Amino acid sequence: MGNDISKLMSRLAATGYSYDFEKIMKAYEYAKLLHEGQFRKSGEPYIMHPVAVAEIVAGLQLDTDSICAALLHDTLEDCGDKVDIDIIRKKFGSEVAELVDGLTKLVSIPFDDKEEEHIENLRKMFLAMSKDLRVIFIKLCDRLHNMRTLNSHTEAKQRTIALETMHVYAPLAHRLGIQKIKQELEMLAIQYLDPIGTDEVKKDIEKKYGMNKDFLERAQNMLSEKMHEQHIKFGMEGRVKTIYSIYRKMYNQNKSFDEIYDFYAIRILVDTELECYTVLGIIHEMFNSMPGRFKDYISTPKPNMYRSLHTTVIGRDGIPFEVQIRTWEMHRIAEYGIAAHWKYKDGVSDKKNIAEKLAWIRTLIETEKDSAEPDEFLRPFKTDFFGDETFVFTPKGDVISLPSGSCAIDFAYAIHSEIGNKMVGAKVNGMITPIDTVLQNGQIVAVLTSQASKGPNRDWLKVVKTSEAKNKIRQWFKKEKRTENIEVGRNETEKELRRYNVQFTEAQKNEIIVNVSKRQGFNDVDDFYNAIGYGGLLMSKVSKKLRDEFERVVIPPAVVEPFSNIEQKPQSIKTGKSQRVIVDSIDNCQVKFAKCCNPLPGDTIVGFITKGYGISIHKNDCPNVIHGRSDITNADRWISAHWEGKSSDSSEASFEALLNIYAHNSLTLLAEISSVLAEMHIGILSINSRAKEETDSVNIAIVVRTKNTEHFNSIVSRLKKLDDIIEVSRGYM
Repeated sequence: MGNDISKLMSRLAATGYSYDFEKIMKAYEYAKLLHEGQFRKSGEPYIMHPVAVAEIVAGLQLDTDSICAALLHDTLEDCGDKVDIDIIRKKFGSEVAELVDGLTKLVSIPFDDKEEEHIENLRKMFLAMSKDLRVIFIKLCDRLHNMRTLNSHTEAKQRTIALETMHVYAPLAHRLGIQKIKQELEMLAIQYLDPIGTDEVKKDIEKKYGMNKDFLERAQNMLSEKMHEQHIKFGMEGRVKTIYSIYRKMYNQNKSFDEIYDFYAIRILVDTELECYTVLGIIHEMFNSMPGRFKDYISTPKPNMYRSLHTTVIGRDGIPFEVQIRTWEMHRIAEYGIAAHWKYKDGVSDKKNIAEKLAWIRTLIETEKDSAEPDEFLRPFKTDFFGDETFVFTPKGDVISLPSGSCAIDFAYAIHSEIGNKMVGAKVNGMITPIDTVLQNGQIVAVLTSQASKGPNRDWLKVVKTSEAKNKIRQWFKKEKRTENIEVGRNETEKELRRYNVQFTEAQKNEIIVNVSKRQGFNDVDDFYNAIGYGGLLMSKVSKKLRDEFERVVIPPAVVEPFSNIEQKPQSIKTGKSQRVIVDSIDNCQVKFAKCCNPLPGDTIVGFITKGYGISIHKNDCPNVIHGRSDITNADRWISAHWEGKSSDSSEASFEALLNIYAHNSLTLLAEISSVLAEMHIGILSINSRAKEETDSVNIAIVVRTKNTEHFNSIVSRLKKLDDIIEVSRGYM
């Protein structure tokens, strides 16, 4: 037994479970052979990674096949010329082969862009996960070890992997209830995503803990003494809230550090559920409880099966702290989540009970089938699976968990699709309310239905919060309103094409639409229109492909004239010497800057001799330059030009530039953008915005005054740091 595997084998032996050590050793030797000569970015032999993943999997107490799959999980992807799935199946059996296949990335399939490839990898992973949940357990362990060793990658790669971890893998661990892995993934990811903010939180924690470092010990001693008096058998541990948990409350919920009331926490573990409530009474007798800070997750468990009592009380020295009370079994599930129910180590699993707990996976797969949009596939992670939760009740007392911000329509579809489709109204706590009313914790909700209902309204898609509701509404429109959908989709597409202000021939228009529909995976144009009509395909995603095909198929006559939308008044260069333009070695000539591209010092430029208005200066990559140079009749009117002096010297001048901003729509968005520009002393000349209601996003065009390309890039960089900003780029006017 080599040193590489000895620690894992010792750990497995210590559990006392009947692992097949011979099979695990065989998997290790085979993986080591296949990875021979391969090294990680850190320089260590590659085999160290699968062994480390297998050790984390062993910590979840999964079975022999899971350990073998962890050891072999990278062989198909990284050693494809040496091995295939059939070889693994012959050597280790079908279960190991299926697990390894489910963990293998789709590196062989070509995609239009990285986003599509990333989404397709996730889709395959979830399809495999729906067949065998061990796939995601191993995948989470794989991601955890990759995050632990992320420092050997470039800064750009670190940020990409950390973002994916925060948006996909941490929410998955949360949804599966595996808190140990979830918390470590979050902590590791935030260190790469915001090292400065993380460092500030660390300093706040150290400062506060340093002032009251004996507090937890004193509180625990007081509680222990009281519990012994009541003859209650218990376990107890104290802790300080995790860095990421505090970071999230401070930066996402806009709270100051002093508003974190559960900075200190004590966890008490007892034998029975009845003792949990007995201990709760003891604590409330000893300390003053904070109103609104008690949560009973025992009678109302979270969707990930988490059960516990939470209460926040104020200590005798005025310091608030949280107390969590649960049984030992509840604690095991809180740490390991659904993995605690997969008793493969004993050869048994409660598959029927688990299938009920994992209905959300089926919802995710259904969303994947009916949506052509990558964003739609990922949205559940940002809302359904990782947002705050609201617990409401049916009239019969059943608990329905919904993401915070959900309305009665979400509630109806959470019960059954037919209830949602026939919904005509709702009662909340016995009172009739609008169906888009946002629900609050503890409300009793009743759905009013009618057989005469004509089905859901398209506007509901703008109101509902859950992906399940959106998906079921779209399914209804897809099935029941195909003719109407096609008409809506056709109108939306033609409306987008009209924005180009070009008179298309019928052949050109058909070619553009057919090509775009094929790029989106539709062989029939009507299916393409139908997807747009029922909301499965968003026009905001189609528009770029329409633009690409338009530029390929059509050369608009209006674009050939390079000075069609240039300012017509001649402009001398009136700024300092550093902003002067040299045209063909001649200075002090009459020049003007083209309004179509607004060149800045630092841009590569070219001049065009106009008829009577001097020389027009364009960016070299301006569309008007590219198309204009193809006109041989004007070839001799283009003339070389460049800036005199360095672009960084242009502190005296100001130039107009267009910022194109694509962002999530929010009430404070424009205020935040304006605030950033004001802090940088950037003058705003005009603002135009256009909301995309179907995606809850907005396009904003802002004309600003800037000094040069370097100054402009600094503006872009600052704006990109705003939470709601998706993309910022330089535009053409």
